[in-house]
Amino acid sequence: MKVFSACLLSIWLLCAIGASDLRAGEESETITITVGSKKFTESVVLGEIIRQKALAAGAQAEHRRELGGTRVLFNALLRGDIDVYPEYSGTIRQEILAGRALADEAAVQAALADQGIQMSKALGFNNTYALGMREETAEQLGITTISDLRQYPDLSFGFSNEFMDRADGWPGLRAHYSLPQSDVKGLDHDLAYRGLEAGSIQLIDMYSTDAEISYYKLRSLIDDQAYFPAYQALLLYRSDLTSRAPAVTKALLDLQGAISEKAMVAMNAKAKLDRTPESQVAADFLAAQFGLEVDAAAESKLDAFLRHSGEHIMMVLISLTAAILLAIPLGIIAAKQRRAGQLILGVVGVIQTVPSLALLVFMIPLLGIGTAPAICALFLYSLLPIVRNTYAGLHDISPAIRESAEALGLPPLK
Repeated sequence: MKVFSACLLSIWLLCAIGASDLRAGEESETITITVGSKKFTESVVLGEIIRQKALAAGAQAEHRRELGGTRVLFNALLRGDIDVYPEYSGTIRQEILAGRALADEAAVQAALADQGIQMSKALGFNNTYALGMREETAEQLGITTISDLRQYPDLSFGFSNEFMDRADGWPGLRAHYSLPQSDVKGLDHDLAYRGLEAGSIQLIDMYSTDAEISYYKLRSLIDDQAYFPAYQALLLYRSDLTSRAPAVTKALLDLQGAISEKAMVAMNAKAKLDRTPESQVAADFLAAQFGLEVDAAAESKLDAFLRHSGEHIMMVLISLTAAILLAIPLGIIAAKQRRAGQLILGVVGVIQTVPSLALLVFMIPLLGIGTAPAICALFLYSLLPIVRNTYAGLHDISPAIRESAEALGLPPLK
């Protein structure tokens, strides 16, 4: 037990050192405004616009790009890990405040204010969900509306992973339209377009401002039963931002009504199709719309590779060291004590089956965003193979070898 307790103490010290080093690094940068964005191009571009607007207003700003989906970003905003991020009105109603009977925008603002969050007015464009098919496929099958899909139960669908799980995504859409399709895959948003082009799937979810709609010559199916609500782009920001950085807040609110749908589609096309860095796309927009000149120097691919490699090595070293310190004693206990072994192997086995995204969503409210939850997730996923191999190595020693060891004066560990 003393050895086991010492191992646990060592693990907590390692995690604490990793987390404190991270926080110390963040504090030394004295960042005033932290911007978040979701894992798709438009959100990253908007995040860059927000960051550069904050810089032009005299603040120090950092953009934590592609953090994840809605729940990850909103939880980070609640915790104060980020100060502002771009969101959509439909997502707020259907996902963040799902289940509440909110009559109008004022009720939505009040519900958010109760959690210390403020909502801007619309930025100027509606990026609602849509379902898309290749034009020739839709023409051949005679499909123009979502209701028409009921006639073709064998069609293969490929939806983004977030759309698969959202309350206003596939589960609700399937029930609303009584769609019979069962071949439905969860894919990365960009991969879904490629799958559609290759013919491996026949239908995908899209955002109405996606540049790929015209590039791939897709037909957007008519939402004939008005399932999808309006998704007006807007900003969610912490209430204390107004008092902490009033000039920055005013600069960010200047974006209200300033981004048209045409402008957003053009920016998405420039970033995704022309491969222009999102920071440069944002800088070009701000220069044209507001006359702002902001340094949009983008991180080189080599610098990004080296930075991410260093972060990865550091996280692996901390998480694997902690896992070894805990898992080997657990494997020894599992081999020595049958009942305890069944419990230990069962617990680490269950942990291994938890999806990584679900595990991170669970940890972010407790540990925040960044390195700390990633280290803990890697630590937990490392337990099973080490525990199981330690257990198997000890358990599978033949009785003859055990007897020989005892005869040589090597009794089993008590």
